[in-house]
Amino acid sequence: MHIIEVFDSSLYLLLNSNTGKFQILILDLQEILLPIPDKDDDQPQLTADPGESHTEETLEGTTGKKIDLVYSLNDRPPWYLCILLGFQHYILAFGGIIAVPLILAEPLCIKDNNIAKSQLISTIFFVSGLCTLLQTTVGNRLPILQGGTFSFITPTLAILALPKWQCPFHNGTSPLQMENSDEVWMTRMREIQGAILVSSLLQLTLGLSGLVGLVLRYIGPLAIAPTINLIGLSLFTEAGKKSGGHWGIAALTVGLILLFSQYLSNVDVPMVAYKNKKWMVFQYPLFKLFSVLFGMCGGWLICFLLTIFDVLPSKSDTYGFSARTDINLDAVTNSPWFHVPYPGQWGVPTVSLSSVLGMMAGVLASTMESIGDYYACARLSGIAVEGIGCILAALWGTGNGTTSYSQNIAALGITKVGSRLVLQTTGILMIILGIFGKFGAVFITIPDPVIGGMFLIMFGMIAAQICITLFLSLFLSFSPYFTHAPLCLLFSLQYVDLNSSRNLVILGFSTFSGLVLPTWFQSNPGIIDTGIKELDQLIVVLFTTHMFIGGFFGFILDNTIPGTDKERGIKNWQDKVQDGSQNMHDQSCYDIPFCNRVLKRFRCFQCLPFLPSYKTTQ
Repeated sequence: MHIIEVFDSSLYLLLNSNTGKFQILILDLQEILLPIPDKDDDQPQLTADPGESHTEETLEGTTGKKIDLVYSLNDRPPWYLCILLGFQHYILAFGGIIAVPLILAEPLCIKDNNIAKSQLISTIFFVSGLCTLLQTTVGNRLPILQGGTFSFITPTLAILALPKWQCPFHNGTSPLQMENSDEVWMTRMREIQGAILVSSLLQLTLGLSGLVGLVLRYIGPLAIAPTINLIGLSLFTEAGKKSGGHWGIAALTVGLILLFSQYLSNVDVPMVAYKNKKWMVFQYPLFKLFSVLFGMCGGWLICFLLTIFDVLPSKSDTYGFSARTDINLDAVTNSPWFHVPYPGQWGVPTVSLSSVLGMMAGVLASTMESIGDYYACARLSGIAVEGIGCILAALWGTGNGTTSYSQNIAALGITKVGSRLVLQTTGILMIILGIFGKFGAVFITIPDPVIGGMFLIMFGMIAAQICITLFLSLFLSFSPYFTHAPLCLLFSLQYVDLNSSRNLVILGFSTFSGLVLPTWFQSNPGIIDTGIKELDQLIVVLFTTHMFIGGFFGFILDNTIPGTDKERGIKNWQDKVQDGSQNMHDQSCYDIPFCNRVLKRFRCFQCLPFLPSYKTTQ
């Protein structure tokens, strides 16, 4: 077997070298991480050559229950290994987490307030670590990192685009003006905090009550697919704004990321480690794991050299000035060494109906996206705790929510360390580094074109997921050269009949409308005038939120146009989920520490669907 592509945390496209046929492999994270005893197994080794039989071992582990892990889910690696691998997970999530505050800085009116930027970066890292600890300890208890989500960015931008939240123009930097500047962006942040706080109660309710299954009877793949796809498509303007500062630097950053992630992905770097009382040399896929980090650092270094040699223009109104690295150096010098984020640090959150309803589109998208990671494990605790994480993010004021980072699961397969203790160490590291104010301020010096290059790759990957799903769906539906195992990915269009004109019309119209209508409303400000200010704001926010438009039309058309459950993909998906839940045996990984005996002793806890004890009554 040879891995052709990794589509998600548990979906692999493989080519069988013996038969020449393609195969879709589904790996359940819980099944991979829980140890299966085997008397014939030798002592596992820390390293393995990815080019040899690792894929075969993975296949065998999925079907024959032979798992080759150095540390499984409940194991406790040495402290130094936890720190090393924990920092690796931190670096892998770095690009996705830091992108959120860098996008929100301009619409929040803190573009020139570097101290506020550094505090916002520190806060989102701090809360991401807090939510990771919460999820891995009392949530789904799987080694999945939590971080900022792009699902909340689109409704946030729609809210901040309202005329009442437009940034004021001012000149000068007097202390009074700086104080007024802080109040300007904090007012907007409090509005976003209130919207996330209230709308996240919906996600919490879905997780605690077990109503996710009821909701998914009506919100099927044809409503979810355009919603998730429009997350990436709607952010192309943000990538264009950053890259437009210097397209050459942005192209260089894209080229470096592609070089490390694609051209050098199979090149392993020899590294030295001390194991079994002797030094050993092993091959490590350094470029594959840290491609985004290396690409950004490479672009950052080039900009630094161009700034040192005064190649880039020094006038702020000249093209290419934003590529200089000395523009925001004052952020590092003026930021405090320590800044401990705390709830309500920007003030008491404010709540308005238009903002809350607009943000609910992001909450639903984030929930549906995460169910693909959690629902295969038949546990709603992950969704509930993720809702709690979003509430914590709103209270601390990150301007965003939290979601699972399934890309970090790729590191588990390479390092063969699936211990949750490693991810808990990552959470602690994120909290500690989030307290260092100057650490967050360093990231502000990254030039905008470098960030824009990262956005081009990152947002393109989000939009490409729908193309991959369509590709799989079309070929799996009629090609005799494809076979597939039961999918645990909720939103795969594989279950949808894409030979049906009904489904193609719904999918195409929903996605295209999600691009057209918001663009038209943004190009015609003031077109909505009902005479009621609050109603005008509500309509504008909803119709400028791309995900809401796509999901709304997908939901309405999918539930009104005649079609069987099999044609819509709902029946097939429900059957696969039930089969996957019945095939699960070891569920000890979900036991909450120090509470298992109490939960099983009282029957009232067995009626709550989000607790591990609920399964015992079924």
